[in-house]
Order: sequence, then C-alpha cells, then structure tokens
Amino acid sequence: MKLNDLHPRDQLVDIMNRIYHSGLTTLSGGNLSIREDSGAIWITPAGGDKGRLTAADIICVHPDGRIEGAHPPSTEYPFHRAIYGRRPDLRGIVHAHPTALVSFSIARVVPDNRIIPQARRVCGPIGYAPYALTGSEQLGRVIADTFAEGFDVVLLENHGIVTGGGTVLEAFQRLETLEFCARTQAQAQGIGRVRSLSDDELALFDRRDAHLPEFAPDPPDGREAALRRELADFVQRGCARQLMISTEGVASVRLGADRFLITPFGEDRREITPADLVLVDGGRREAGKRPSRSAAIHRAIYERHPEVGSVFLSQAPSAMAYAVSDGHFDTRTIAESYIYLRAIPRVPFATVYEAPEAVAAAVTPRTPVLLLENDSLLVVGGTILQAFDRLEVAEYSARALIGTGTIGPLVPITSGDVADLDRAFNLP
Repeated sequence: MKLNDLHPRDQLVDIMNRIYHSGLTTLSGGNLSIREDSGAIWITPAGGDKGRLTAADIICVHPDGRIEGAHPPSTEYPFHRAIYGRRPDLRGIVHAHPTALVSFSIARVVPDNRIIPQARRVCGPIGYAPYALTGSEQLGRVIADTFAEGFDVVLLENHGIVTGGGTVLEAFQRLETLEFCARTQAQAQGIGRVRSLSDDELALFDRRDAHLPEFAPDPPDGREAALRRELADFVQRGCARQLMISTEGVASVRLGADRFLITPFGEDRREITPADLVLVDGGRREAGKRPSRSAAIHRAIYERHPEVGSVFLSQAPSAMAYAVSDGHFDTRTIAESYIYLRAIPRVPFATVYEAPEAVAAAVTPRTPVLLLENDSLLVVGGTILQAFDRLEVAEYSARALIGTGTIGPLVPITSGDVADLDRAFNLP
C-alpha cells in the first residue's frame, strides 16, 4: 500500500521515521501535520522520541478545539493551524531542523534551488519568514503570511524550514529536496564557482519527456522478475545511503537488445517496488506506466555499449557539488577511487536534454562516470551491483576530496603510481 493510502496517523509516523532516520532532525525536533477535509488536524505530539513514534502517539485536533490523543499536540501547533487557515489548498505540513538548511537559516541566506532543474520544479521559489518566538502566535502569523504569498517552502530565520503540500508526502519531498540543494550548494561553494540555471535552461527540463508508444508485455519470466527485485532493492538502498532522494535519481538494467527496465517518472523512490519499474522495449513503454524522462539517455547508452548492463543517474550531494560548480573532481586520491572511477569528464547541461547520443558517446571504458552539469552523476556498470558500487565510491571519494580542503591541498598519487595501477589491474 502506498503512503498516501494510509491513515493519517500512519502517514505521519512514516514521514517522521524518514526525517529522523535520514538525519534531518533530532530526537526532539520537528513536527508534522495532516489536515482532513473536515478541518480536523492530525499532528505529532509535543516532546517525545521522534525516532520511536507510533500511531498511538499522534494527536487529532478537531475543528471545535477538542483534542483526541494521549499527549498534548506539538508546541508548534499554532503555526500549523495558521498556515492551513491562509492556505486552504494545503493538506500536509512538515517542519524540521536539517543541518544544511539550518546553516542557511542562521546565516540568513536563502539556498539556491536553481542549481538543478528538478529541485526548482519540486520546491518552487523559496519564501523567508523573520524570526519570532518558538511556539508563539506571532510565529504562526509570520509563517502563515509568507505561505499566503504563494510559497510552498519557507525558510525560518534562525530556526529551520517549513514546507507544505497537497499531501504530507509532497511536503516532505520539498523539505528533502531543498536540504539536498543546501548541502550541495554549501559543499560546491568550497570548491569553486557555483553555477545557477537560467530560465531558458530550466525550460529544457520542462520540455523533456519520454513520449513513447505503449505496448502490453508478456508476464515477466524468471530472469526479468529477479532483475526487477534487484533493481528496486538497490534504488531503496540508494535512498537509505543518501545517494538518491525521494524525488530524484534514476536507475535501469538491461534485459536484452533494446530492452531494459527503468524507474518510473514521478514516483517516490523510497517506495519503488518491482512492479513499479517500467519495461522499455524497442522504444515502446509498458502500458499504463511512465518511464523516467531520461529514458532516451539510458537507451542510447545500451545501444552504443553492449558491455553496459546497468545505468544510474544520481544526485548524491558531494559528487553533485562538482556537477554544479567548476571544481575539479580528481580521482587520483586513493587506489580504489582511481580504479573504479578513472577520469570523470563533464557533459554540458544542454547536451543532456538535447543530444542523448552525445552523452552515450562520452561513456567509454576509461570514463564509466560522467558529471552531467547541473543535472546528475551518471555511472555505468556491467551489472546493477557494479554500477551501484561505482556510485558509492564516487560519492565517498567526492566527500573525502571536499573534506581535504579544510586540511590541506590534495596530494594526488603520482603518474608512476597511476601507471602501476593500470598494469596491475589491466585497466583500459
């Protein structure tokens, strides 16, 4: 059962688990709510252990003010109520204190969500609310006033972030996506000049879609069923490992000549099941499903490179810091990084959207990883396991390389060391 089909109590528990166990808030921080059509507001309790929240802990505040539940509602209930009062279209609100967004909050700087197009389209423009006392009616007014201007995401001065949506899942996805942008931007500013997308470039993203004819496939055979399970498992692992988030990241696996499985467009990556994956066969899509809008790139890679069995496009934040800046991702850090990643060339942003064949041509045995500017990190492998392993190595290598900047300049392994690795591991 999908999250939006659950009872409000269970939805709030699920989202709070995501927030807490992804490190987006502390044990005592954050609060969530859902408003029903009746006007009743389901909300998380005041205090308590957010990492052990249960459905029995959730509170319902009825329109007449009657409180149903074992605990008092969150101390931030006044601003939830105030936002719903000003924005009748909203049905879910999320508030948390994720570290990167708190960094922007206490610096009083709004993060740039134009560094990748998906983020801008998920979050929209970012609102800003001046400081007010936590839990006060004044805080409720200043936040609600900002939401009333049409913002769905509001940065709170010296406090944190509040997001709203048509569902609590949508509100969470806006928080998660903006936190990704904040982490990526903060890291990118330490390694080079950050590049923001223009309106014309954002429009390229809007025009891309996988407009493929439909077909009705036969039931999956044993091999396809196994690959569906494996790919779905690795997508969920990618979310758990912060290599993907619920709104961003694409994975595929080859089934045969011009035949592959790919993650669907617009679905929550954390909930992907084998049945959600979309079969693309001969340029046709499985009936009733929408493949990722990057399906053309995956298809072009499989057509050009018969040795490639799996492709991942990821927005892992440390690697993406290099994709959104002019910093150089040098893989000559440790032997593993060089062996798995080799050189990492850049592909210009427009190329990703206008020339999938050019992206495929940039993949070679010596370049199994690409930086798609302001879009994603692309990795390929002979198997799902190999591609995912390479993705993890890329993110860990980027994280270590960025961390080096606070210690001293990178001292790369020498050209002689590189030659020894090429010979020892028979690298192309």
